[in-house]
Amino acid sequence: MLTVEGLNSYYGPSHVLFDVSIDVAAGEIVALLGRNGAGKTTTMASIVGFVRQRSGSIVLDERRIDPLPSFRRVRAGIGYVPQSGRVFRGLSIRENLEIVRGRRLAAGWTVDRVFDVFPDLRPISDRDAGLLSGGQRQMLAVGRALMADPSVILLDEPSEGLAPVVVKNLGALARRLKAEGIGVLLAEQNHRFALSVADRGYLIEKGRIQHEAPAAELLDSEALRRHLGV
Repeated sequence: MLTVEGLNSYYGPSHVLFDVSIDVAAGEIVALLGRNGAGKTTTMASIVGFVRQRSGSIVLDERRIDPLPSFRRVRAGIGYVPQSGRVFRGLSIRENLEIVRGRRLAAGWTVDRVFDVFPDLRPISDRDAGLLSGGQRQMLAVGRALMADPSVILLDEPSEGLAPVVVKNLGALARRLKAEGIGVLLAEQNHRFALSVADRGYLIEKGRIQHEAPAAELLDSEALRRHLGV
């Protein structure tokens, strides 16, 4: 479904991603693991088009999307949830969701369907998104990404700063997305959480993919200890 091959990205003159190759199948959860500054967020930002690569390709549903601007990549089926669950402050929960509605012609996700996935948001749907807790903001950010009817959703450090019970709920959400046939690319420092829900994992260090293996093999592997220092 999503195939990234030989991605090289730069911040100005600085070369920050080196021949990164990643693939995510339909209904598959893939973890991208690395220390702070290893290149996880830059990989996500490159896929969604916030950082433009100088070489390599990004293919979604057999269509090459790397020549497209970010908003067209979203319309093509890329969902993106940045770190800290950023939301539109000053707009209600419902307005945050409705602002995305209709961007794709065959959208299968509606506000009510998002509330079915996140029932805690329904009774507070008129609340200003700027007043939400960290866990509620994360739910809303994921729901807003779903409103674009993505084929693949990118979750960048979704567990950061959240209570353990909320992280557990995020795991259940990832499995729900998998059951819906949505591919999930999960960038995390919390490797135990990520590998508990992922099918496969990649280890990234200094902008290079160092290792790839099934999640069960990675969990207590020497490669994990070497590249993450755990």
